[in-house]
Amino acid sequence: MKLATGIGYSGASMRIDMDFVLDVERLGYDSIWTAEAYGSDAVTPLAYIAALTTKIKFGTSIMQIPGRTPAMCAMTMSTLDAISGGRALVGLGLSGPQVVEGWHGVPYGKPAARTREYVEILRKIWAREEPVSYHGQEYQLPYMGPGATGLGKPLKSILHGRQLPVYLATMGPINIRNTAELADGWLPIWFSPQRIGLFRPALEEGFKRAGNGKSYKDFDIAAGCTVVIGDDVKALLAMQKPNLALYMGGMGAKEKNFHNEMAVKYGYGEAAAKIQELYLSGRKQEATDAVPDELVDEMSLVGPVARIKERYRAWEDAGVTTLMVQTRQRAALELLADMTGASKGA
Repeated sequence: MKLATGIGYSGASMRIDMDFVLDVERLGYDSIWTAEAYGSDAVTPLAYIAALTTKIKFGTSIMQIPGRTPAMCAMTMSTLDAISGGRALVGLGLSGPQVVEGWHGVPYGKPAARTREYVEILRKIWAREEPVSYHGQEYQLPYMGPGATGLGKPLKSILHGRQLPVYLATMGPINIRNTAELADGWLPIWFSPQRIGLFRPALEEGFKRAGNGKSYKDFDIAAGCTVVIGDDVKALLAMQKPNLALYMGGMGAKEKNFHNEMAVKYGYGEAAAKIQELYLSGRKQEATDAVPDELVDEMSLVGPVARIKERYRAWEDAGVTTLMVQTRQRAALELLADMTGASKGA
């Protein structure tokens, strides 16, 4: 299993902890990832990291599809890949209607169609086989809709790059199926290894639709997992609850919250409804307290070293091929590097 992690920085200072980045590179971690919501972007920090590292790969987890045209995404990531010696990974996601329409100011549209068309256009641009023309529901190249001059012409990238690895952050069965068909990897949100059975049918249907013999061996499941070593398991679980309460309770409208829906699918429907009700009424601490220990525990690896080693097996058995280690604890980073053999190849 490969190891990855994400960078953390303050929204106020935007200081990237390069000591941390260089540390995980020395430990043999395969990749490091950045995120974006409605503050900092995911790409700029990667350029900084690329300049100060030599071998660790880097990816966007996630770059918001509605915030960039497919061509701009292709140009940006190909440029980063070129200047870094071929280390870029393209992680994409849709975000929700509140961010798409409220922040980016574009219609939410048809999410499954938008994702498919976006990836297909990226592939055509990177292939450089011919000037790119595309006529989809969400994207048209050249654009011929309202306000068009009619002067647009198909173009071919002047940058000689490569087909970059594409990862999709998806949650629903249709989008997961499309991910398995179109992408090189999956960035599951709120992944629990014991729930892999919920996802396998969609993944395997996607492999079939790819039509080229694609299977799990050709596909990277890059799942996030909080890892913290300590004796007080209950306290370590409690540390994660505010973030879960935020996403399950307030990250999305009451009638359209994908994170809440995932908790329902996992069998925590009663708790999910209570958390959302409390959070949206401003009772955030009560919402946090309502997050079940069991839900947090199945999505993380916390506790004494022996407990972490024992529970880690479930992630391997679920077919996770990249563990996105979420921690700032040096001992936890070292433990995973030792368990997976990453440090031996560093």
